[in-house]
Amino acid sequence: MLSPMCDFSIVVSGDLLRSIFERLPPSDLARSACVCRLWRDFASDREMKEKIFRSTWKVRRVLGEPSSSAFWRHPSLDRFAISHRLSRGDSVAGLALRYGVQVMDIKRLNNMMSEHGIYSRERLLIPINKLSLLIDSTCYIELDEHSKREVAVLYLEGGPDGKSTQTMNNTIYIKARRKILNSVKRSMQVDDGTAEYYLSTSDGDPRAAMLQLSEDLRWEQQNRPHLFR
Repeated sequence: MLSPMCDFSIVVSGDLLRSIFERLPPSDLARSACVCRLWRDFASDREMKEKIFRSTWKVRRVLGEPSSSAFWRHPSLDRFAISHRLSRGDSVAGLALRYGVQVMDIKRLNNMMSEHGIYSRERLLIPINKLSLLIDSTCYIELDEHSKREVAVLYLEGGPDGKSTQTMNNTIYIKARRKILNSVKRSMQVDDGTAEYYLSTSDGDPRAAMLQLSEDLRWEQQNRPHLFR
């Protein structure tokens, strides 16, 4: 980092100063704002703070304005979350399996004491545990009313308004879908076609798909003597 005692005559170019600041980690950029007015002007620039924040995870864009500038100083992975719009049959356990995260992590992120909290919400925030999900994505800074957290939210199927947008990352969705299919296939010990069928009949809920398969197998065993008469 540049020393506060440096000769400012060598840093007369704004482009040079900007280039140097863009290479600083967020914590050092925040400290730079305390050195002098010139440095504060550059270090406080919203575009620069966003660029440094998103470069850590190779995110394409971060839209929205946080309630505090402190948001930009800690670009850890827990600053991000996936938005999952809840539908009938969803459960915390099923979502944990679908996204490859822990049940307790979903509860903690969403400020839930028990799974019953899912019924009063339209969506859940899902922790992101893989860097690949964020690469070349667009995230939206939001303060979630239930979790009481301000996070950069990733929408796998469009933007906050629910409409399809250019920010949709089809590659992410396909990979996530494939991961679910493979997980269900291994758990059920069936082929791709069978796993796809039960996932489609359960609206993509792995837990419901496995329960349906178990019921079908039980029915088949109970009625096998009648079927072969």
